[in-house]
Amino acid sequence: MDITPAVPDGRMMIDSYGPGRFQIRGKAYAGSLIVLPGAVLEWPVPSVSDLTLESLTAIRDASPPLDILLLGTGERMALVPSALRKEIRAAGISMDIMDTGAACRTFNVLMVEGRRAAAALIAV
Repeated sequence: MDITPAVPDGRMMIDSYGPGRFQIRGKAYAGSLIVLPGAVLEWPVPSVSDLTLESLTAIRDASPPLDILLLGTGERMALVPSALRKEIRAAGISMDIMDTGAACRTFNVLMVEGRRAAAALIAV
């Protein structure tokens, strides 16, 4: 019996991640990424301290709008400065912060559910 969840066509799935790398739908990527339901974008944000509202432009401009942004903060969960969290919220972005591994797993679950989610993943 096949218990692999059905993934809607065109949806990204994160196959694996490791030191400085990700594999998404069979393709290897290096460094931090933004993963949208139908696209993968390089993301020049190596740490939470480099995160800005402008670095999330692809999330803010997504069409149709996204339900949620999963922010993977690297090997360990890290706090985003409260002023930046307020700016992100004011820009209409709903964000859940977790370590990158948890963000990868959660993103895959949301894709199987057909949700409009994105993951901004800082490489571990």
